[in-house]
Amino acid sequence: MGQGSVGIVGLGIMGGAIARNLVERGWRVVGFDVSPERRDEAQAHGVALAADVAELVRQAPLILTSLPGPEAAAATAKAIAAAEAGPRVVAEASTLALEDKLAFETVMAAAGHAALDCPLSGTGAQARSRDLVVYASGARDAIARAMPVFADFAREAHDLGRFGNGTRMKLVANLLVAIHNVASAEAMVLGMKAGLDPDQIVKLVSGGAGTSRIFELRAPMMAADRYEPATMKTAIWQKDMDVIRRFAAELGVETPLFSASGPIYEAAVAAGLGAVDTACVCRVIESRSGLRRREPA
Repeated sequence: MGQGSVGIVGLGIMGGAIARNLVERGWRVVGFDVSPERRDEAQAHGVALAADVAELVRQAPLILTSLPGPEAAAATAKAIAAAEAGPRVVAEASTLALEDKLAFETVMAAAGHAALDCPLSGTGAQARSRDLVVYASGARDAIARAMPVFADFAREAHDLGRFGNGTRMKLVANLLVAIHNVASAEAMVLGMKAGLDPDQIVKLVSGGAGTSRIFELRAPMMAADRYEPATMKTAIWQKDMDVIRRFAAELGVETPLFSASGPIYEAAVAAGLGAVDTACVCRVIESRSGLRRREPA
């Protein structure tokens, strides 16, 4: 159980859940987010708010950043570097392209801080229940210093070696998430159109050889045809899909199943489902399959 101070920049779905879990485990958590709503929610759960990133850096020897994209990461790196503080361990936990992570590390190193590349495997729902996996990469001693923090918001944390390997592993894992989510929707629609009860499909597939963690997380949402609150918004997921697509192309790797899943997510966004959970791809496949079911009660 933690007793020190941790700073968290970015209090959204993932960062907010991590902050709450660390408070519950005894850490003093200092948080900052550009959104007043997120700041208020975090404060209500015991997070001490910083006026800005610089104040947060001065209060916490270890900082975790959970940010929506490369622009936010670059701005945060600049703000951390400009703060008047001694050396810090800065664990960058966002899902970004490798070049953006390396740019983050360069700014941190120039300011005397130890950057870690620490993307997280798991959804927002998993973050709330401490069911995340941390893919940590960077200096071994800095990872060792961060491990007690990781232990209080994740079920596993792994040292993957050189900086950037965390992101490489995260992109491999996310490729499977993209495929399994669409595959789960296909299976649910096939079963429902065949006349099977959707809740029974979830129960029996989850207990058999065809299950996956993604099926178990998202098929219940598909069965209920309810996609809020979102564990990953479909529009934001498009950013992650693009990062994986470019990563595979740079390595010259064919991704036939991943490539086939892309248009399904794009169709969901085009249908106005960008703000709800990615499990909503089930609606796209339902529509294309001519499945009509009663509105949820």
